[in-house]
Amino acid sequence: MSTDTLAWTDVCTVDDILPDAGVCALVDGRHVAVFRVGADGFHAIDNVDPKSGASVLSRGLVGSLGEHVVVASPLYKNHFDLRTGECLEAPEHSVKAHAVRVEAGRVLVALNA
Repeated sequence: MSTDTLAWTDVCTVDDILPDAGVCALVDGRHVAVFRVGADGFHAIDNVDPKSGASVLSRGLVGSLGEHVVVASPLYKNHFDLRTGECLEAPEHSVKAHAVRVEAGRVLVALNA
């Protein structure tokens, strides 16, 4: 699907997200974690930790494992790739990754089906 045909939701300003940190946003009724990662830009994944069911991934630690830019769940410490949503330790616990773009200093998210 082209990013031009996605339904974009304005979630915050660029400055509302500290570098190498995340925030939680409600996008079309879905809890989404939006991260600002240094030179890598912005990423969005589902915020609900699939192992616990808690909406906490936005509060995890951001870092890297090899070529993966990840967030570590604050509860079970599983690592989620911010580009794909893949859970590196248990792929069956992967989450969805969502499209992000920045326009005029605002961060916008579009849900991927």
